[in-house]
Amino acid sequence: MAINILMFEIKDAEKEYFAENEIEGCNITFYEECLDMNFIKTLPNEVLENTHAISIFNNSSVTREVLENFKNLRVISIRAAIFDHICLESCEDKNIAVVNIPEFGAQSVAEYTIGLIINLVRNIVPANNLVKSGKKYTGGFLGRDLGNLTLGVVGTGITGAIICKLAKAFGMKIIAYDNIIRQELIEKYEIEYVNIEELAHRADIVTAQIEYTPETYHLFNEEFFSNCKEGLYFINTSKSEIIDLEALTKSLDSGKIGKIALDTSPCESICYNCKNLSTELYPSSLECLNQTEFIDKFVKYENVIITPCISYATKDAIIKNLSQTIINIKKALKGDRMCRIV
Repeated sequence: MAINILMFEIKDAEKEYFAENEIEGCNITFYEECLDMNFIKTLPNEVLENTHAISIFNNSSVTREVLENFKNLRVISIRAAIFDHICLESCEDKNIAVVNIPEFGAQSVAEYTIGLIINLVRNIVPANNLVKSGKKYTGGFLGRDLGNLTLGVVGTGITGAIICKLAKAFGMKIIAYDNIIRQELIEKYEIEYVNIEELAHRADIVTAQIEYTPETYHLFNEEFFSNCKEGLYFINTSKSEIIDLEALTKSLDSGKIGKIALDTSPCESICYNCKNLSTELYPSSLECLNQTEFIDKFVKYENVIITPCISYATKDAIIKNLSQTIINIKKALKGDRMCRIV
């Protein structure tokens, strides 16, 4: 019997993968939309009754109410690492397996992070803008050699570890903050683990590779930025909720922070583990609206780079991601616990 799969939040590059690769034993229906209570009302009862698996990205909201509409759902496959937008308790109650991809886009995000570091330190974007404006170059855009700078890595999981490897190739001094100290990284890349206060005080560049949890909410706050070096380069490819954006703005305005690069969109999904953080106002929240206002301000700063959450987006990562998604679904249906959260 074929597996009936609904795939939500599908991008053009993902469609190309499925157009070029026949997926044996699967009937897949694609939707560009997110899965939430609004969209589920548009799905025919026949589809809801015969769906065995759904695949989502980061923006869907799989609540208890959403799950009540599926009669034979057995697997929820996340094409990413995070799973805070899924009601895990309801999945347990309904015996629905939840699987993810812990190493999702790790190499791509790490390489992108190094690219952002080089862009900030070597002034590539403003130099490009000067040439395109037709103005004469009269000097400026003085950069630094990476080998003379200290990189502070917050989060040394899969992605953070790759960043350490790449940074070491540039000869950078690496300090790190994480709840888990990885001895192999100390031995391979001479990383020094420190507390968050010391990291802020010593790092020339700080990059964040951590998950958004109640504990990491506003980890980068006024206290952190007040402790950091003058002219800090700050990079974030994690969720924006880990940053107190008001404190970040003040630090930019004061010159305490030299430049920032953000590859993130605020409030990509409602975090069901952190409902107390904001008051929900469908389709967004007060927290989301507040963050969006700050993002709108940042685009006017010449010393800020903002990209629309594309650090993971390479052809190689997408191919690996989608092939792993199908493997996860098939194995979960057979009872395998690989990459299984519930």
